[in-house]
Amino acid sequence: MIMVISLLRSLLFSTILSFTIPIIAVGSILATLYTVSYVPGIACVGQIGATHIVGFLSIFGSGYPVQGILIIGGTFAIAGSLFDLFNFYVNQGSRGL
Repeated sequence: MIMVISLLRSLLFSTILSFTIPIIAVGSILATLYTVSYVPGIACVGQIGATHIVGFLSIFGSGYPVQGILIIGGTFAIAGSLFDLFNFYVNQGSRGL
């Protein structure tokens, strides 16, 4: 029973972490580009970069950038949980349980 609780705790942690990391990464890149777009001389770099990232997210979100980042985060969460389950399976097999 303790092993199942440990598995579920690890699975929940890895799923939440795998969901939030891409959202934080893309959000910080967008925030940096929007901040750079207010600096004279390099404003066009920030505007063009932010436009491209929002366009990229809109592709995954059927026209909505927020939905696109949530879909990307959900995909990463599924992949992270599958890696965690695989790791549990490999370690369980090596211990002879």
